[in-house]
Amino acid sequence: MRDKVNIAGVQMEPIIFEKEGNVAKMLAALRTAAGQGAQLIVFPEAALTGYCFTSLEEAVPLTETVPGPGTQRLAAACGELGVYAVFGLLEKDGDRYYNAVALLGPEGFVGKYRKIHLPYLGIDRFLDWGDQPPEVFQTGIGRIGINICYDVTFPETARVMALQGAEIVALSTNWPEGRENAAKYLINARALENRVNYIAVDRVGQERGGRFIGRSKIVDLLGNTLAEAGPTEEEIIYANVYPAAASQKRSIFIPDEFENHIFADRRPELYGAVTEPCNSAKIRGTRSWR
Repeated sequence: MRDKVNIAGVQMEPIIFEKEGNVAKMLAALRTAAGQGAQLIVFPEAALTGYCFTSLEEAVPLTETVPGPGTQRLAAACGELGVYAVFGLLEKDGDRYYNAVALLGPEGFVGKYRKIHLPYLGIDRFLDWGDQPPEVFQTGIGRIGINICYDVTFPETARVMALQGAEIVALSTNWPEGRENAAKYLINARALENRVNYIAVDRVGQERGGRFIGRSKIVDLLGNTLAEAGPTEEEIIYANVYPAAASQKRSIFIPDEFENHIFADRRPELYGAVTEPCNSAKIRGTRSWR
């Protein structure tokens, strides 16, 4: 593991249905970022396919297995360049379909994550809920956790990964208009409350009348914004983070007078309500959510 890791966020505009063109754009960005010294390169949610599908049937021809054709092409480039990459795609697994993210590295396919919190928006309206808890992957540059978009709204996901030893969390996202405060506040809060480095990479542009807000950002484990993209343009942001420092959850402000430890000071025996399932119909009214 390296003490210092350069990470990059590729804020791009995927084109719906243009899978081949999206792959080509991602491969070009991968080479550009690697040429600038990036060791971990993160792409948006659904970067391979686009997001604003009107039915599952419309999206199915663009889905693929993970590992599969898209991951193989990008993994080959990661092997050539000696880098890690995270990108979003639509996964087919038998007769089930997921909003997924793949983690690739010099060694090939490392792991995947399926979005577990699905908003009533775009393709997420028609997909299956992710069926596995968040996982942390050991890599040559540190322990990496991965999440997708709406997951960041739920602090439990980042905390679970932090408890598993995550040193960097990568969030691939498609924030639409109206989610500006998620970009402004939530990424920094998740980093600070877990003492973990965090990168969130959004898309830009319009798709079927919907506009996406960009504002990709890299945040260190103290909640400081290290790099931030604008709201409209394709660009690549870079920053150095220090993975090993994320293992230190104790803060000493004044020795023996003002100290805390964000894991040791927890009281999980009192948090039972957090794990109680809600009555969806009661909370959301009579309208069927799924």
